[in-house]
Amino acid sequence: MVTYLVSVLNGLAMGSLLFAIALGLSLVFGMMDVLNLAHGAVYLVGAYIVVALTAGEGGLPAFVLAVLVAAAVGAVLGGVLAGLSRATPHHLDQALLTLGASLVVAETLSAVFGNEVHSVAAPASVAGSVSVFGQAYPVYRLLVIGFGAVLAVGVYVLVERSRLGSLIRATVADRGMVSALGINTGRVLVGVFAAGAGLAAVGGVLAGPILGAAPGLDEKVLLLALVVVVIGGLGSVRGALLGAVLIGQVQALGTALLPEYASFLIFGAMGLVLLVRPAGLLPARKAVPA
Repeated sequence: MVTYLVSVLNGLAMGSLLFAIALGLSLVFGMMDVLNLAHGAVYLVGAYIVVALTAGEGGLPAFVLAVLVAAAVGAVLGGVLAGLSRATPHHLDQALLTLGASLVVAETLSAVFGNEVHSVAAPASVAGSVSVFGQAYPVYRLLVIGFGAVLAVGVYVLVERSRLGSLIRATVADRGMVSALGINTGRVLVGVFAAGAGLAAVGGVLAGPILGAAPGLDEKVLLLALVVVVIGGLGSVRGALLGAVLIGQVQALGTALLPEYASFLIFGAMGLVLLVRPAGLLPARKAVPA
């Protein structure tokens, strides 16, 4: 029983990482209607940034610097991808363009860092363990869970309760009307894209001590993020959070109970949700035309 409770905590930690990664993908696709298949590559950039800056050691200043650098680099990559995607309004063209960009980024990272698996140590100050349910549990994973909770509240307030969030939602609902008010809607949409990519890169840094960095990890992460988006519903902060927590638990408990079927359980959960709610559990509210 205690083992399964620890698996629940592992699921929450994985769910927190998936939320940070999938949130940007959900907002960009659900609000901007841009299909970004380079999202996993941006995540991998963050993972390799922490490898380069920490050199496998657990120094807290270097780790914090990696988070800041990854956020900045991810935002720049997101801005570039947003500019390219705006020139290709059709989803098929967007998918091909961003997939090509993803391959270029992944091959560049492989050329620079090699094809071996790189491990990342948690910062020394949070590398210890505490007793949870009578078992030692890593402090770092508890901090990742806390990060996910803070991120969820912060993003929800920003998108749903702030003037900036109202501007973003208004731009998505009626871009022409917002433009008529003198607001540069292009900057708003690029900003959303850049913020989502920055979160993906930060997710790569935070996942470093848990998943490491290796070629092919971008594809696995992108697939999981897409599953989260489909389950939660496009453009919804609450949906992305619920989908991430659900998939994190399915993966963790599935690995503990049925390790040989863990990956199948994830897609089984997605299929079950789509049978009941084809639009996802908590899809974003659509604006009602006047």
